[in-house]
Amino acid sequence: MSKIALFGANGTIGSRILDEALRRGHHVTAVVRDLAKLTRADPNLTVVTGNVLDPESVAEVAEGQDAVISAVGGGDGPGHIATIRPAAESLVAGVRRLGADMPRLVVVGGAGSLRTPDGKQVWDADGLPAFLLQIMHAHGDALDFYRTVSDVRWTCLCPAATIEPGERTGTYRTAVEDLVVAGDGSSRISAEDYAVALLDEIDQPGHIGERFTVGY
Repeated sequence: MSKIALFGANGTIGSRILDEALRRGHHVTAVVRDLAKLTRADPNLTVVTGNVLDPESVAEVAEGQDAVISAVGGGDGPGHIATIRPAAESLVAGVRRLGADMPRLVVVGGAGSLRTPDGKQVWDADGLPAFLLQIMHAHGDALDFYRTVSDVRWTCLCPAATIEPGERTGTYRTAVEDLVVAGDGSSRISAEDYAVALLDEIDQPGHIGERFTVGY
């Protein structure tokens, strides 16, 4: 079983990643700002304080881990959008400090830069609210940064156009640059099955140094 440090364990996606990792018997170190906000009891769970924007803090929690997962995103309000690219830079700088012992870095991305069947990108769709566009482009900026990194084993997993809490079916489809679209034209994934796909990537790496996406 793997040892995993998880940033963003309290969020909608991060909490599902935590559930899935523990379900598989991995040992998870959940990194939070406030210990009182994560009181779950599990023999394979350790909860520590840390700061994803501080490379020294990242290095401290990453030491001895097999993988670092970041589920830090911009969905919690305008003040969080500005942290997406800086968090990416801090995560890379933090794991780099561990040299040859650095763990894998697996991050939750955004769907905005994925290609749609008409050859455009998701963020080019008409009528998207400004707040959502800001989140999409912030994730795009973070992905642009990751793509300049060659000395860290990073992976970015982007969701379908719609991701929300739902059922864990254990089934999904993947792609690399193209949005995964169902026969009815929809693009969706439950947060639970997104977590399944991310932990499958942890358990059986297939996308080192690249972004991929998941959907039904």
